[in-house]
Amino acid sequence: MPTRSPSTVRPVYIRGFGKHEDSDIRGKGLDLPLLVKDFNLIEWLGANCFRTSHYPYAEEIMDAADARGIMVIDETPAVSLDYSQTAGDDRLLTAHTEALSGLIARDKNRPSVLMWSLSNEAKTGQPEAVPYYQTLVALARAQDGTRPVTAVLNTYPDTELVAPLLDVILVNRYFGWYSDTGHSELIDLQARHFLTFWRDTFGKPVVQSEYGADTVAGLHQQPTFVFTEEYQTQLMAANFRAFEAVRAQGWFVGEMIWNFADFMTKQDTTRVVGNRKGVLTRQRQPKMSAHLLRSRYWALAQRTDMPELLLPDDLMFSGDFTGVQKKQCPARPAAGWQTSAVKGRWEHKTSTKP
Repeated sequence: MPTRSPSTVRPVYIRGFGKHEDSDIRGKGLDLPLLVKDFNLIEWLGANCFRTSHYPYAEEIMDAADARGIMVIDETPAVSLDYSQTAGDDRLLTAHTEALSGLIARDKNRPSVLMWSLSNEAKTGQPEAVPYYQTLVALARAQDGTRPVTAVLNTYPDTELVAPLLDVILVNRYFGWYSDTGHSELIDLQARHFLTFWRDTFGKPVVQSEYGADTVAGLHQQPTFVFTEEYQTQLMAANFRAFEAVRAQGWFVGEMIWNFADFMTKQDTTRVVGNRKGVLTRQRQPKMSAHLLRSRYWALAQRTDMPELLLPDDLMFSGDFTGVQKKQCPARPAAGWQTSAVKGRWEHKTSTKP
């Protein structure tokens, strides 16, 4: 996906995350001091994009994205939609088209908007979803024929029915968390196969729009264990190796971790006082994973977009994200997957400051 200026056209690799309009004390909604803090952190992390998961964000946030040069995947408020009960009932589609039309009318002239996202994790393997999305895609292209149209998918390619209608495929998958929990040694090959399956099936650009692990800040254990900071960084590093492998093939065009920061959810036995998948706490303080992601994103910025870019001298990690050593997986394999994985090397980078 190119970025255009009067003098240059060059590809851009998406480095970002999903977000929420949420923070401690104030809760959900627009918070102007927090807006400034968040955009400062986006730049500190070396990111270039976020998704308005899972609803349109306040215009003030979009104004800031325009001003700061941060790309936005603009998403309608449509999550986990089930189309099996919509036959003969157009109320859901009517509400959805109204929301999409209003979003495009509001934001189509913004330079920050990269693409339109029609939904998040809807049941797009249902036959009823096909005519539903045909209507949405046609509407989006009629109102703005200049940007790609996508939807965030969480199916598998062999059951997916809506992907042929989209310009770019965004997929959510949590290897090592919701499947094969704790087995980070399986993630590299699982993610490579999964992402390649999407490309081979539909022949379109692919973005990993969500991956991650809940992590309680300050919780540590060795050997690594779920919910610890060590496990979150280990899971991320395994995904990075897979991303590097498929990025080299030219069709994998972005990675977006879930989430920018911890956020509150309803009380549930699967949540530890909200969703803890953020690389930042709900108070916007960095976990260990934020430093790892920051090193990754700044290195990617230099490698993919700006070879002349000077890296910050306070990056805590450096490393070859392509992987350097093969190792036999000691734990059980996931069904249908190979049992070898590539393990990369990370080392602490000493500051060049005197």
